[in-house]
Amino acid sequence: MFYTYVLHSEKDGKLYTGYTHDLKLRFEQHQKGQVESTKNKRPLTLIYYEVCLNQEDALQREKYFKTHYGKLFLRKRLKSYFTG
Repeated sequence: MFYTYVLHSEKDGKLYTGYTHDLKLRFEQHQKGQVESTKNKRPLTLIYYEVCLNQEDALQREKYFKTHYGKLFLRKRLKSYFTG
């Protein structure tokens, strides 16, 4: 299985999206600053993830989340997270 995930940076307030086959390990890598795209954005919170049966589906979902409509979907889906 593969996971598409969304991280929220407490430093800049932005969302970062990725996919992986080992969500726990990947999140630990983000937390330790081992991922170039987020190492200066810590601390990070894992706020959303989806499970896909194959890598291609997870990659397509990640690409969608990075589009305008994908970002709208996430904001709507995570409305209570952002409004408290």
